[in-house]
Amino acid sequence: MTAASKEVAQLPGGQTVLSVKHWDDHLFSFRLSRPASFRFRSGEFVMIGLPGENGKPLLRAYSIASPFWDEELEFYSIKVQDGPLTSKLQKIQPGDQVIVKIKSTGTLVIDALLPGKRLWMLSTGTGVAPFASLMREPESYEKFDRVILTQTCRMKSELAYGVDLEKRLMEDPLVGEEAQGKFIRYATTTREQSERMGRITDLINSGKLFDDLGLPELDPEFDRVMICGSMGLNMDIKEILEARGFTEGANSRPGEYVIERAFVD
Repeated sequence: MTAASKEVAQLPGGQTVLSVKHWDDHLFSFRLSRPASFRFRSGEFVMIGLPGENGKPLLRAYSIASPFWDEELEFYSIKVQDGPLTSKLQKIQPGDQVIVKIKSTGTLVIDALLPGKRLWMLSTGTGVAPFASLMREPESYEKFDRVILTQTCRMKSELAYGVDLEKRLMEDPLVGEEAQGKFIRYATTTREQSERMGRITDLINSGKLFDDLGLPELDPEFDRVMICGSMGLNMDIKEILEARGFTEGANSRPGEYVIERAFVD
């Protein structure tokens, strides 16, 4: 155990790093032990972090990438070399400790959506994390006939985590069988040449997304949409949806779409 992890172990909320996987030079995921008393809804986020230079916890909001029933907590993160938190977090190893504040919140939950036929989860980059949780949420398949995940990244290597998510989903003993008949993953790149290219906003507006999947265009009567990505993407999708008659939902007032507003450094 490193000196830093010993310091965290003495702080309330320190959880053990169980595994770490580096997907490329810019992205990594890790799994932590889960506090016995911690309860959350699939799609929510928590504050996690490490001690700062002054000894005070340096915390950021991270979506929980594991479903509510998982015995461990999974997170997916970018690496920012000069980021106050991620410059340190990317160096964690199994056995180290990470602070987890066990108060979860967020709007990317099924409770914030009205009943519908299709659930669209639109993501860019690490915005796929809350959907990694919702993909393995039994309620996603109980309430919707189709569960569609879109992930847009610059490079093909940045889609590797999503490929792994789909593989694990299909093998999942709890929801794998239902997912095989209902789940669709649609991945695109914007910079490196790949099988599918383009920003999801352009693919929605042109209709190519729906042609590729053989599904009807977005309709507030049947479709429910969750959005998690950059602020620019969120606002662009929001504009597209509201022009089509969608209303934004919240925990206290369900609607046809929801946006995540928490970001890491």
